[in-house]
Amino acid sequence: MNAAIQRITIHRLAIPMKVRFAHAAGERDISEPLMIKVELTDGTLGFGETHPRPYVTGETVESAAKAIEMVFAPSLLSVNPDSFPAALEALSELPFAAPDGQCIAAARAGVELALLDAYSRHFRRSVDEAAGWMGLANFGRPGSAGRVRYSGVLGAGPPAKLRRSLFKQRLFGLRDFKLKVALPDDEARLSTVLQALRAKLRSGRATLRLDANGGWDYQTAAERLEQLTDQPIACVEEPIGAGQAGLLPELRRRVRLPLMADESLITYQQGRNLIDQQAVDLFNIRISKNGGFLPAMRLAGLARQAGLGYQIGCMVGETSLLSAVGRRLLQLVPGVRFAEGSFGRFLLRDDVVTKPVRFGYGGRFRTLGGPGWGVEVSADKLDRLARDPPEVLHL
Repeated sequence: MNAAIQRITIHRLAIPMKVRFAHAAGERDISEPLMIKVELTDGTLGFGETHPRPYVTGETVESAAKAIEMVFAPSLLSVNPDSFPAALEALSELPFAAPDGQCIAAARAGVELALLDAYSRHFRRSVDEAAGWMGLANFGRPGSAGRVRYSGVLGAGPPAKLRRSLFKQRLFGLRDFKLKVALPDDEARLSTVLQALRAKLRSGRATLRLDANGGWDYQTAAERLEQLTDQPIACVEEPIGAGQAGLLPELRRRVRLPLMADESLITYQQGRNLIDQQAVDLFNIRISKNGGFLPAMRLAGLARQAGLGYQIGCMVGETSLLSAVGRRLLQLVPGVRFAEGSFGRFLLRDDVVTKPVRFGYGGRFRTLGGPGWGVEVSADKLDRLARDPPEVLHL
């Protein structure tokens, strides 16, 4: 069976969001995913999705598309696996950096996901087999399905708006929440959330974590977190900016609240460094940020081996395609502490798949199976949501 790649199509989309979402590193009311379609020589199609963010990996939609054209397309000319394990081997070798050293993790994620989808369909093998192929102990179904639930996320905005949003999320049965901080009105916003959740937080029936998106400097982070020592906060995500990431070990020794790495955790080597330095207590693993499905699973294995907690996170504005990939990851990775994503039409006004993926009441979710990622992308929706004409690369 010929499994060579004949064509890569890059779709730049613009999907209106139902609400403007803001945090310390940026804000958006339009999701601009990069959709990658690959076509094998036998006509099999595969789709991937990625969300390049300058404040995360340093990539933009434009630079990621360029990396796919200039770095990935030439390297895929010789890829023609004769089995699904051989396909996994080839995909594991995809680069994380361009020849000039620039990070291309988001671009890599889009390409890897599209090829995994295509080869799963071509060889009629489940993407779940990746867990066994990687040899990660105790990874595989059911993973964290049936145990972890999706979280609610609270962005920027005045306390009154925050109170309404929290009320709606609690009414829907959510029990885990994340509040964006490193904003001018942090004190009032945090007080509002703590007041609303205090009884459930104290009893363990709910959790609250904070996310600064690297918006504090070291001294501000230390002072703020020392003031919150006695509050029922599960962890604090990316408290200081990338320029001071080397101070994370010192900050962890100084404050009592658990710290989670996000923007400071892109590659496997960075994960090893954070562990060696005893810099954080948890990893936030995001498929688009960390280079794809296989690297995300590898990071979860690294954290588990080191005794760290880990969250399967998401990028704001993911469509059901990337939500499906995240769900497949949750179904394979054991011990996930928190899960984010699968917002679907809760957040977006449209989607790219025929049957949208979204969490249910209480943040619970149904498992996915079937070929590839378990969803079908609509060509008509890709055309309707296009920001620019698609770019077709013939290999």
